[in-house]
Amino acid sequence: MNILVIGEEQHYAAFLKKGGLSGHRVQQVTTAERIETLDDYGLVIDLDFDEHTERARIYAKYPQVPILVAIVRTSLADVMNNYAFEQGFNLMGCNWLPGFVGMPVMEVSVMDESQKALLGQIMQELGWEYEIVEDRVGLVTPRVVCMIINEAYMAAEEGTASREDINIAMKLGTNYPKGPFEWCKEIGVRQVYSVLDAVYKATGNERYKISALLAQEAGTNVTAV
Repeated sequence: MNILVIGEEQHYAAFLKKGGLSGHRVQQVTTAERIETLDDYGLVIDLDFDEHTERARIYAKYPQVPILVAIVRTSLADVMNNYAFEQGFNLMGCNWLPGFVGMPVMEVSVMDESQKALLGQIMQELGWEYEIVEDRVGLVTPRVVCMIINEAYMAAEEGTASREDINIAMKLGTNYPKGPFEWCKEIGVRQVYSVLDAVYKATGNERYKISALLAQEAGTNVTAV
C-alpha cells in the first residue's frame, strides 16, 4: 500500500515506533498543502489534523482515499458540517496526541457503519489493533487522562501534595502506568490545556474546568477557563 504520512519530524519519528509500515511504501511530508494530488495513495495519515482542520477541503476532493486523521479537539461530525464532502466522507478519527501515538491499541472514531469494514481492512493490512469509540470531542482516553492531569494540578495548586508525591500516589494507589505530571510532560502541557478547553466548551461540564496553575504553565493569559 502507498501511504502518505503528514506530520512534523518529532511526531513522525514517534509514530514510526508503532510499527506496521514495513512492506508498504511510505512518504512523509510536513504539510498537506505541498501535495499536488492524493490519487496515488491508498491511505493518508494526518498526525496533526487537529491543528489544521482546513485540510478537510483538500481531503474532500479525494473521497476514494481513506484518511486517518488525528482528531481530539473537535469531532468528525463538526468537520463534516463545516466542510463540503459532497462525494462522500472519507475521514476516520484517531487519538494520535503526543504520548498516545505509540499505544498498542488505537482509539478510532467513524461517522457511520459503512466506514467500519474499510477501517477493519486497513488495520488488518497494517497489523494494528484498534477499538472504535464514539465520535465526540476528546474521544475517551485523552478526555480521561487530561481530566486526571487537571485534578493533579488542582491538588498541587492547593498544596495538598507535591508533584512527585502525586505521581507516586497515583501509580501505587491506582496502578496507573504513569503519574499525572509524567503524562503531562509526555503529552505537553499546551496540548493538555487545549484538550480540556475543547471538552469544556463542548460539554460545559465543570470537571473539565482548567486549573489556574495548568493554564499558567500552558502560557495562556487566562487564569482559568
